[in-house]
Amino acid sequence: MTNTKTMLFKPYGSNVLWIFFLSFLMGSGSIFAQQPIILDKVVSQVGNEVILWSDIEEFYAYQKSANPNLPADVKCNILDNLMLKSLLAHEAKQDTTIILSDEEVEAQLGRRIDEILGMMNGDVTFFQEYYGKSVNEVKTDMRDDMRNQMLTEKMQAKILQDIKITPAEVKTFFDKIPFDSLPYFNSEVEISEIVMQPKVNEEQRKLAIEKLNGLKSRIEAGEDFAVLAKSFSDDPGSARLGGDLGWQKRGSFVQEFEEAAYRLEVNELSQVVESSFGFHLIQLLERRGNTFHTRHILIKAVITEEDEEIVKVRLDSIRTQILDAKLSFDQAVRTYSSKTAQSQTNNGRISNPKSGNTFFEIADLDPDVYFAVDSLKPLGITPPLEFQTETGEKIYKILRLDTRTPPHKANLQQDFSKIKLAAIEQKKAGYLNEWIIERAQSNYVFIDPQFKGCDMLGKWRANESAALKP
Repeated sequence: MTNTKTMLFKPYGSNVLWIFFLSFLMGSGSIFAQQPIILDKVVSQVGNEVILWSDIEEFYAYQKSANPNLPADVKCNILDNLMLKSLLAHEAKQDTTIILSDEEVEAQLGRRIDEILGMMNGDVTFFQEYYGKSVNEVKTDMRDDMRNQMLTEKMQAKILQDIKITPAEVKTFFDKIPFDSLPYFNSEVEISEIVMQPKVNEEQRKLAIEKLNGLKSRIEAGEDFAVLAKSFSDDPGSARLGGDLGWQKRGSFVQEFEEAAYRLEVNELSQVVESSFGFHLIQLLERRGNTFHTRHILIKAVITEEDEEIVKVRLDSIRTQILDAKLSFDQAVRTYSSKTAQSQTNNGRISNPKSGNTFFEIADLDPDVYFAVDSLKPLGITPPLEFQTETGEKIYKILRLDTRTPPHKANLQQDFSKIKLAAIEQKKAGYLNEWIIERAQSNYVFIDPQFKGCDMLGKWRANESAALKP
């Protein structure tokens, strides 16, 4: 069943992001099932960007597999979105203020390959069997599509960067929604957290440093860095690649790692570098301007039960001080919560990755979090709880239930932030539509006559003779 929340407003922009993602995967050795290839032809052109019939069919086949009951005009919608993508790419290539370096493209390519490998449990052999190509060959196939995708994103961001909305506009937007069409919001909660990670004791810290220094000596004696990284590094993402972290822009890594990397000469090995992730041995492979290419071996020191108990006792003491009004929760977050926690910069408030705001429906909550806060009243605080990070490390938290809203129809008092997001997306969609109409008049646009019945393509046909030019 469709979530009524998403129906409050379905912006053009969300379709654009979806089409960007799908077009990247399908245009570069798609991870989706291959579809039969039909006799191809050009069905549209915007500026210098060409759209093929096979592009339409691939998107259609994918949507059909997810939803057999597609509306009759779905191919019109697909072409509309592909034409917008093409127009954005064409305009970006003409705009001298849109700068995209090779290093940015390579860094994004590296991240995307890592995502695909992650879905394959890091099995490079399976990757090569699936694609019939090496990782580098797949990167080559993806490179042009990735560049176009990044250009379109930069262009769209530039077009919409100055769009703002006032409270009065939000109210006007809301007042135009018929009462019967207002979404019904389920019960939601907002939660804050204080996060602490056990600290390594001095003995284990010394053992980790000695291990890493031993690996450094072996490399300096002639052993292969990549081989040792695969065998010993505690960073699974880079270990399978011989410790290679790819090209990254400055600001991509934690401060301690980055400062050490920037002090290195090409091929030089660092001293042991300590960060919140553990202990690193870093080698600089290349540097170009504000981007650099490194590899590393990460050793994580062993956390003992005594180290964990220290954190739990500390968190329990902080909780008591908050409940006794000797310390505010916000102050405790700023003073004690882990600086690597996303919530630390938001006064401890946890953001919902699905919606981008701080509201969670029960179904969106991690089960451990749900059971921890379910019995709390607003502003109640849990005792210290154990969690695991995505990399399997133990962390401890105390959680505060900030708010709990009952199920209700959307209203401005309770749901202003959500309604504001929908209102600004509608405003952006309207502005983008006007931009399309304006730019379509000053660019060559061709649409195959077989799509002449698509009413939604009318904005592209400001100049009908150009639009239907064979």
